Amino acid sequence: MTNLNFNRGAIDASGCIGKAWELVQRRLGMYIGVGLVAWLMISCIPCANLFLFGPVMGGFAFLVLRDLQNEPVEFGMLFKGFEKFMPLMVIGLIQIAPTIVFQIIQYAIDFTRLGLISTGRNTDLYQSQSPEISPLLAGLTFGYIILFLGFIVFQVIWNAVFIFAVPLVLENDIGTGEALKLSMSAVFSNVGGLIVLMLLGALVAILGFIAFCFGLLVAIPVVWAANVVAYRQVFPTLDKVFHSTPPPPTSYGSSFGQGL
Repeated sequence: MTNLNFNRGAIDASGCIGKAWELVQRRLGMYIGVGLVAWLMISCIPCANLFLFGPVMGGFAFLVLRDLQNEPVEFGMLFKGFEKFMPLMVIGLIQIAPTIVFQIIQYAIDFTRLGLISTGRNTDLYQSQSPEISPLLAGLTFGYIILFLGFIVFQVIWNAVFIFAVPLVLENDIGTGEALKLSMSAVFSNVGGLIVLMLLGALVAILGFIAFCFGLLVAIPVVWAANVVAYRQVFPTLDKVFHSTPPPPTSYGSSFGQGL
């Protein structure tokens, strides 16, 4: 098991957004293209998008982490996450598991409503629906609204808990379970900063939506990049010195190399 330490109370939410905006602004065309392709892959490909979420977000994180270190970056790095496809796919499936469950429940509710409407119409040819059916439809609609609001809250919390799992697997030789547990521990130790970051990210998304299509094309990579910046604040890069000055020969208890 790899021993990875993390900083506590390390997330500077406004700094994350500011740094993300700096990165995106510096390479605006590339980030817009990467963000658009990533969004299309994880949102607009039926069924396959469930398995692509983790690897695609891993590739985006790889690109941002390199950019943070001022290393060369290019569009093709979006696909670097596919080099660790299986563990990242599993993490992605776990992250979007509530969405999958909610969609199944939503389909069940929709089919039930259609069945009730059809039954009501067949029962009374002169009314759109029978009196017995109306309360059931109203109850289903109300229940769906409550379920939807609850799902939104739960999904936000669920995603936040595992927000660091993808870059952890990407950067380190650790398993899926360890990455999920480590992400959870790091999130609970930085919960205040993460909440502020999520609120600021929501504000950026709203501003992007107000600015219509182009605004969202910029807002999406800014929000995603800000999450990666937060990861780097919590899990900083350890600078390893590989070339250091060797100790003097006397430190080895020998006179070799001291001359005659």
